Amino acid sequence: MSSAGEELPQGFADRLLIRDLVENWAIWRDTGDWARLRSCWHAEGRMVATWFEGSADEFVALCRGGFERGVMAQHVLGATAAEVVGTRAVAQTRMTIHQRAAVHGVECDAACLGRFVDLLEKREGVWGILLRQPVYEKDWLSPVAPDAQLSLDPALLARFPAGYRHLGYLQTAEGRQVRTDLPGFSGPAADALRARCADWLARRDGTVP
Repeated sequence: MSSAGEELPQGFADRLLIRDLVENWAIWRDTGDWARLRSCWHAEGRMVATWFEGSADEFVALCRGGFERGVMAQHVLGATAAEVVGTRAVAQTRMTIHQRAAVHGVECDAACLGRFVDLLEKREGVWGILLRQPVYEKDWLSPVAPDAQLSLDPALLARFPAGYRHLGYLQTAEGRQVRTDLPGFSGPAADALRARCADWLARRDGTVP
């Protein structure tokens, strides 16, 4: 920590603002503060999730609809590491997604441990997300009642990568179309995401589609 009168480390203020943005996203998403949630992205910002890929506008609208139907999902955040190069940044934030829903008639909790990877840009002094890509590392599924009996379909379970296998199963039970190609702890999708982040900071990627 800097003493009084000492300069803060280079980029500290930007990293602090990015962390604030990431933390606000989780609170505003989980409490239904939709206008402020939308403000976390720039106008053309995009979001990826197990059940969605598209614009921030579409994502917020779908989250709002789920919230109003009683979909119960929360995001718990841990440490954030942000690399800032000029007006561009890549932030990685440890997160756990918690979701509750009925699976084959049994109320269950799914938890998925991973990271949010954000590609951000600073415009007119304001940081905003251009792309949020979660990375799913490991997950588990538990009946809410300890004496409940739950039997899963092995073929459906095996459809999803190991990092979000149980979360994907629960979300499929809700009626969602869940993607099967998202990055995990390692593998080609994780390698491609790391390369994309490097290109963004090196300005080899002019836009974020």
